[in-house]
Amino acid sequence: MTAIQSLKLGGTDKAAIMVMLLDEKDASRILGQLTPDELRQLAGTMCAIGEIEPQAISDAIAGFSKSTANGGISGHGRADNVRRLLNGAVGEVKTDNLMRQVLPETEEAKLPALGLLRWLDPKIIGEILSDEHPQAIAVLLLQLETDVAAAALAALPEDLHTPVLHRVARLGPVSRQAIDILEHTLNAKIEKLHGTIPLSMGGIKHAADIINKSHRDLEKNVVPKIGKIDKQLVKELQNELFKFEHLFVLDTKMTGVLMREIESDILILALKGLEEEQRQQFYGAMSSRAADGLRDEIEGRGRVKKTDVEAAQKQIVEIAKRLIAEGELIMGEGDDDYV
Repeated sequence: MTAIQSLKLGGTDKAAIMVMLLDEKDASRILGQLTPDELRQLAGTMCAIGEIEPQAISDAIAGFSKSTANGGISGHGRADNVRRLLNGAVGEVKTDNLMRQVLPETEEAKLPALGLLRWLDPKIIGEILSDEHPQAIAVLLLQLETDVAAAALAALPEDLHTPVLHRVARLGPVSRQAIDILEHTLNAKIEKLHGTIPLSMGGIKHAADIINKSHRDLEKNVVPKIGKIDKQLVKELQNELFKFEHLFVLDTKMTGVLMREIESDILILALKGLEEEQRQQFYGAMSSRAADGLRDEIEGRGRVKKTDVEAAQKQIVEIAKRLIAEGELIMGEGDDDYV
């Protein structure tokens, strides 16, 4: 790491220096107020910033002249210091996940490898954990995203579902030593099965997520080219690129524009498949009297087939696509935000 001088400091550098000058209790209290993205960015800067010269500290933090009098902040043991601060702010499990993302490669190898779980197919995770104690399974599932954990739980033997979920709900503090033991056990199993466990990477949804988060021009340029290579793939990709849930970003005015093009029976079926809270977006684009009438019709419809609901929602998506192409429907705040 190179020494950081005042001329090289950016806003995040200055924030990182200020946090490192505080005592651990105060620093943890501040870090606890940050969002995950802010924590990730700040922790990454704290780990990477290197040696900090006294003049840089003085320039970055006015009023901290007493703190700078004894010299700079050493880069030695920086990762351990950052880990300790984050532990106090967000707990050990979240800290481990953050530190995996922000530490240099030379440091990363020292971190626990529980993150490997998220690369495995949920069915394989279930097979790996099937002979573990429910308490251990509960702890390991909590390292995963909720949807992956749910799929992994479903892959476990049915007699484990209840004890595992009971322990997830009642799980209290888990020691670092216990996590280390679980990690060792998990790594041993993965190493034993290496070469037979398929890693779940990529896929239609992953590609669609990347496209959705990229500039609109990327979709316009890339998707047609993919279609020339693989027609079936582009069809599946387009289904993921625009789903009914994407309509939830519409504001009241645009929701009204869309609803004027939808037949009443189709709208009732589509909304039947939503939670009441999600329906509020559509009710809000109507008069109170019309919204009450729509509620009554939805409730009066009784039970409907899931396939009918999905078909109605797909019809509405097609209507939305047409309106977007015609320039009548805007999703976002301007031309660059069209879907």
